[in-house]
Amino acid sequence: MFERFTKAARSVVKGAVAHAERGGATVVTREHLLMALLDQEDTPAGAALRRLCPPDRRPSLVAALGDARRRAGLTRADTEALADLGIDVGAIVARVEETHGAGALAGDRRGRGWWSGRRSFSREAKTVLEKSLRVALARKDREIGDEHILLALTTTGGVVAETLADHGVTYAALDTALSTPATP
Repeated sequence: MFERFTKAARSVVKGAVAHAERGGATVVTREHLLMALLDQEDTPAGAALRRLCPPDRRPSLVAALGDARRRAGLTRADTEALADLGIDVGAIVARVEETHGAGALAGDRRGRGWWSGRRSFSREAKTVLEKSLRVALARKDREIGDEHILLALTTTGGVVAETLADHGVTYAALDTALSTPATP
């Protein structure tokens, strides 16, 4: 499948690995894919993201991802479901961080077990890349571009899709932004 990726899509995959390395993560996640997409400039996904989530709103998006990471990746729906059971996720996070330090639930797995030095992709990140192929085929595109990865991210659920939607980046909005020529 990687041979069908455009240069921009390959750049996203490599950028996601670089984001994982900088963060000390042993696994590349959907969040790393999004961070790499945010780095894109002169690509279809980069242009669509600039239209839907301008650079001045990106710190809010990154902060929302950080908050979700602190909650061990729980979505709002997960948090609300637990609240319905009488479980206060915010209180649990505060207590764990009080005992074990900030970001203790973030899922950083450094120092655990054997590691080859190469970053593998999480099951969820692999699903996004596989779904990008299906998105490209549905759009009758011959190659998989960074725009297909971004579209796939919006459809796979979870914190990344939720955060994108909160910032106006939904599948429908992206589809429109990608179909409408950019105004100079």
